[in-house]
Amino acid sequence: MSTPNLSVVIPVYNEEAGLATLFARLYPALDALGESYEVVFVNDGSRDRSAAILREQFAARPDVTRVILFGANAGQHMAIMAGFEHCRGDIIVTLDADLQNPPEEIGKLIAKMREGHDYVGSIRRRRQDSLFRTWASKAMNRLREKITRIKITDQGNMLRAYSRSVVSAINSCKEVATFIPALAYTFARSPAEVVVEHEERAAGESKYSLYSLIRLNFDLMTGFSLVPLQWFSMLGILVSLGSAALFVLLIARRLIVGPEAEGLFTLFALMFFLIGLALFGIGLLGEYIGRIYQQVRHRPRYLVEAILEQDTQQSS
Repeated sequence: MSTPNLSVVIPVYNEEAGLATLFARLYPALDALGESYEVVFVNDGSRDRSAAILREQFAARPDVTRVILFGANAGQHMAIMAGFEHCRGDIIVTLDADLQNPPEEIGKLIAKMREGHDYVGSIRRRRQDSLFRTWASKAMNRLREKITRIKITDQGNMLRAYSRSVVSAINSCKEVATFIPALAYTFARSPAEVVVEHEERAAGESKYSLYSLIRLNFDLMTGFSLVPLQWFSMLGILVSLGSAALFVLLIARRLIVGPEAEGLFTLFALMFFLIGLALFGIGLLGEYIGRIYQQVRHRPRYLVEAILEQDTQQSS
């Protein structure tokens, strides 16, 4: 397979219900661009028939289709990393398999890249998500931007374009847990964003629960900034000063007015507050230590079971 101009990387996890619709829209949209391209599907350990359907699609379009099959679920970002390490295009676009980002919008990102940008994100014009999920996402975006200084308007949108140089820089990183759009932003010299359409899922259900979204944002903040630790250190200093001031006040009150009748309950309230603060700090430190622990084990980030591509015509 010759080197294409465009690679489209699509992670797939339990998407059998919507893959046929994806194929029917994706390939015509890419053909209409007039660019040489490849589509790299990464099956992230799906438990349904997704892997079998991807094999069938490879057999139908082996000239432009490549399939990476994981032996076990490794997560969306690790699936994208595998796609980055095996794709060949000069411009790499990531796309969800659920069709919430229409494949027809890829052309907007390519046009923006041709203007000289090396990383192009996308902003959903009208999000087809619940009000709570939309509000929670915006709140997390604002918090993440203040902590990491990474300016991504819509961090939850997978439709993004990367230059080969940015993808090569990402591939050089061996982090066990990372957030690819933010990592790309730190490497990009000329990032940009475009507004794209957003649709409801073609089939199936979202793989991100509220806990997963919170977990993802916590990983993002602890993976790209020391600000949470610095904030907690400042909070500890302020609490220490406040506690010292309260201690002096209570001593002065005891000497001038006498002991207070219900001072024990005030002491309990102060103790519970300080204990809660200490537990929060221990948890925060645990997040950073846990990331170090995962990294130093040097375990593989994902396990590739097979790769289907035209130049071998067999799994490898």
